[in-house]
Amino acid sequence: MTKQIWLNLPVKEVAKSKEFFAKIGFSFNEQYATPQSTCLSVGATNFAVMLFEEAIFEGFVQNKITHTQSSSEVLISIDAESREEVDEFAKKVEEAGGTVFSKPAEIQGWMYGCGFADLDGHRWNMLYMDFSKVPKQ
Repeated sequence: MTKQIWLNLPVKEVAKSKEFFAKIGFSFNEQYATPQSTCLSVGATNFAVMLFEEAIFEGFVQNKITHTQSSSEVLISIDAESREEVDEFAKKVEEAGGTVFSKPAEIQGWMYGCGFADLDGHRWNMLYMDFSKVPKQ
């Protein structure tokens, strides 16, 4: 059975992307770093998000890269422990040069979150989920 899943994303400049993600609080697994890639270590399980420069990524997928300014293929979601964490995170994203495309707000009555795009236009969201408010079926 599979032991780990990795998410791979293309970026224009690894160094700039690494600087952006460090500013918003991500850590890195340097074991997988090369001059053309880096590895974000996300959450308690250290979920691996590999950032590869576009030419390397295109070689792996043998396909064109999605133009992130006009389309999206995935939305990467990360959790928060509080509404305040979401608010603070949105500020960090903007200060680091990212774009908050969905300001922090309540969603469906039981979630609170924001959506942001990183330097390469990949879309992410951060959500605080209050499971005591989930509508019952």
